[in-house]
Amino acid sequence: MLLGALAPAAVAAFAGGLALLAWLDWPPAAAEHLVLAVGILPLILAAMGYFTPVLTRGAAPGRTLAWIPLLALAGGVWVFLALLLAPPAFHPAALPALAAAAVLAGWMRRRARAGLGAPHPCLSWYLAALACLGLALLAILATALFPEQWLALKRLHLHLNLLGFVGLTAVGTLRVLLPTAGGYADPSAAVALRRDLRFALGGTLLAAFGAGWFPPLSVLGGALWSVPLGRFLWGLLGPGRPPWFRTVPARLLATALLGFTVVLAAGLLHGIGGWGTDRAVGLFLLWFLFPLVLGASTQLLPVWWGGAAVARQAVLRERLARGALPRLGLLLAAGALWAAGSGLGWRLGLIALLWHLGRVLHTRLLLRRLDRPRAS
Repeated sequence: MLLGALAPAAVAAFAGGLALLAWLDWPPAAAEHLVLAVGILPLILAAMGYFTPVLTRGAAPGRTLAWIPLLALAGGVWVFLALLLAPPAFHPAALPALAAAAVLAGWMRRRARAGLGAPHPCLSWYLAALACLGLALLAILATALFPEQWLALKRLHLHLNLLGFVGLTAVGTLRVLLPTAGGYADPSAAVALRRDLRFALGGTLLAAFGAGWFPPLSVLGGALWSVPLGRFLWGLLGPGRPPWFRTVPARLLATALLGFTVVLAAGLLHGIGGWGTDRAVGLFLLWFLFPLVLGASTQLLPVWWGGAAVARQAVLRERLARGALPRLGLLLAAGALWAAGSGLGWRLGLIALLWHLGRVLHTRLLLRRLDRPRAS
C-alpha cells in the first residue's frame, strides 16, 4: 500500500519540480530537491524494503518498515522548504534521511544473514547505494564545519547521490526487473551483478571525489562505470539479444538505461568543468530518472495495486501503458531541448509527467470499479 501511494506521489513531486523550474523564479536547488529528496528518495527506500525479502528468500517485512521511507520523506520536505524559505536551515534536514538509510541498511544486512542461502547479488548493489547516500548526506553536514569547501562538498554530494544512490539502485534493479518486464529469462544477471559492482561503485567514488577536488579522477570514474553499462547494453542490443522490446514497460526501462549512459558522459563534462551543474542534472532527470519511473511504475503498480491476480495485473498494466511511448518521446525531446539550452524542455517534461500522473490516477479509479462487484 505504501509503494502504491509513493509512486504517484513521486510523479506529482517530479511535476511540481518541473513547474517551479519552468514558470517560477524560485531557486533551482529547491526544485531539484523536490524531485530527488521528496519524490525519489522515499520511493527508492520503500522499493528496497519491498525487494529485499525476494532477494534474501525471506518473509515479507509487514508494516514494521513503513516509517523508514516516511522519515526520509520528512527530511526531504524539510530540505525543500529550507532551500525555498530559509537556506541556512537546510543542514539538519540530512539527519532524518541519514537515520532512515542506516536503519534500512542494518535491517537488510540482518535479512541477508537470516535468509535461505546466499542473497541475490542485487542486494549488494542496494547496500552500496545506501552507503553512497550516507556519504552524500555526511558531505552536506560537513559543509557547516568547512564552509570554505562548500563547492567541492556540494559536487561530492551531487555525484554520490545521482551516480551512487540512484544509479546503483537503478542499474542493479534493472538487471532483475528488465527480464521480468520483457517476459524473458536472464540467467547471467546474478553473475553480472556480482562481477560488475566493483566497477560501478569504484567509478562512483572516483567520479564524486574527482568532481570535488581532482577532475582527472572523474574521467577514470566514468571509464569504470562504462564497463557495467557497456556489458549491460551489449547484452540487450548485441547479437543474440533477448526479446526485451516486446512490451512497453521493457522499452521504457531500456530507454532509461540508454539515457543513463548519456547522462554519465554529461556528468563527466560537468566533473571536468565543461558543463554546468544545472544542465547535467536536467539531463539526468529528463533522460534517465523520469523514463525509469515511467517504466517501473507501469510494470510494478499493477503488482502493488492488483495483488497476485495475474489477469487483473494485465488489465491494469495495459491501461498504464496507453500513451506511454508518446510520453517517453516528450521526455526525450525535452532532454534534447534542455541540453541545447532551451527552457522549453522543462515544459515538455512537465506535460509528459502530468499525462502519466493522469493515466495513473485514471487506472487507480478503474481498479476501484473492478473491486466494487467483489465487495458487494
